[in-house]
Amino acid sequence: MAASPPAPRPATRVSLIDHVAVAAHDAARTAEWFERTLGLRREHDEVVEDAGVRLVWLYPDGGEPGGRAAAMQVVQPLRAGPVADHLAARGEGLHHVCFAVPDMDRALAELAEDPGRVFTGGYGQRCAFLGRRPAGCAVELVERPL
Repeated sequence: MAASPPAPRPATRVSLIDHVAVAAHDAARTAEWFERTLGLRREHDEVVEDAGVRLVWLYPDGGEPGGRAAAMQVVQPLRAGPVADHLAARGEGLHHVCFAVPDMDRALAELAEDPGRVFTGGYGQRCAFLGRRPAGCAVELVERPL
């Protein structure tokens, strides 16, 4: 049997999945469902004024901000913008998957063909959405030491 060809080198490497985000019309109601049904723990609730969104962060048992367990993020638009557009076009559901990188500038330089705009996201972290949406799902990077 012939050996498989080597996998192509990725443009950049991610450290872990930081969070999975769902878009919702009512973040509190959606977060309550995840708490009641799956036992996730609401850890943080914030408004990111620049983005015009409310973010509710939920964690599984043993999960914590900055930890290795992926969080659930519920995103509610507070005004017109990308999340409101997403809800109008697709309804509630999966919005994006976020991957942690130790160095945002390096990651974006390595992804030169798919650049993202750096902004301040949840927990005050440096974030960037990539330009492409594989399978209709947005991809976000967050800079955090590991």
